[in-house]
Amino acid sequence: MSASPAEEERAQVLNAYKAKVREHREMEVKSMRENVKALVREYNKTENDLKALQSVGQIIGEVLRQLDDDRFIVKASSGPRYVVGCRSKVDKSKLKAGTRVALDMTTLTIMRYLPREVDPTVYHMLNEDAGNVSFSSIGGLNDQIRELREVVELPLTNPELFLRVVASAIVDKYIGESARVIREMFGYARDHQPCVIFMDEIDAIGGSRFSEGTSADREIQRTLMELLNQLDGFDALGQVKMVMATNRPDILDPALLRPGRLDRKIEIPLPNEASRMDILKIHSGPITKKGDIDYESVVKLTDGFNGADIRNVCTEAGLFAIRAERAYVLEEDFMKAARKLGETKKLESKMDYSKV
Repeated sequence: MSASPAEEERAQVLNAYKAKVREHREMEVKSMRENVKALVREYNKTENDLKALQSVGQIIGEVLRQLDDDRFIVKASSGPRYVVGCRSKVDKSKLKAGTRVALDMTTLTIMRYLPREVDPTVYHMLNEDAGNVSFSSIGGLNDQIRELREVVELPLTNPELFLRVVASAIVDKYIGESARVIREMFGYARDHQPCVIFMDEIDAIGGSRFSEGTSADREIQRTLMELLNQLDGFDALGQVKMVMATNRPDILDPALLRPGRLDRKIEIPLPNEASRMDILKIHSGPITKKGDIDYESVVKLTDGFNGADIRNVCTEAGLFAIRAERAYVLEEDFMKAARKLGETKKLESKMDYSKV
């Protein structure tokens, strides 16, 4: 006997209701599981915090030498030396002379291996914003980019670290502090090689040495000697590459420039006409323009401009458009901007020096 249409409709409604109830229960179970996971994470965090509060601190020491398979001579941070044992879980092959270790407060047993001590100045070099400028955003320096890639990029295809430091930031008023920062910087780079160290304004510490001078001058010379020692001392740099930049190569110390320390010198000259054309097209690319722009006419007005000047031409052209209450830039704006920057350039001083 077939069911009536009313019974079939009733069965469909009941099935739909049961499906919705089941779906609702599944959502409740899913929500409860997520709450349980969050509570477990919070519980584990609280447990770790309690263990940290209840745990006993440890003494920082330094391994002087190994006596046998299980005993080491260590020097505690407070000064005394001890013959101590080593925890079984610690990898004894890492406990070389000079290694930092954590010692138990009571037995002075070596509990763990500690990484190299790093000055905060060196550590914060890693947090420098590298920016988003790529080689494709640089115009007119194809030869210089090729040389830089040959020396730095090819040996270090995927450098683990990029340390950026301004040389003037290394100089410290206390004797020996600047040299210590140099040592720790290179030590940290060797531990994390492959690595690139970029030192800007190297003339701050790399100037020519002279016999007379103040105590500050002598401290800078000590810093330079430590830098020279790190570049070609007994410890090879390995996969640590050093890049330096300056706009005063004429005052650098000759010892810093000799082969073996700085093997390749790359000059960044003022861009020629073709290079200025490339730079202008790069910086004017994001700008909203209307009509045909005769870039060659604009480039002819930028003789003697560097890359920053050409970028300023594009900025000034945008300002001219804003003053005219336009949402786009015309060729006339570029021409006026180039003439305005050309007048400003006449007020700048020019420095010539012999090539190194």
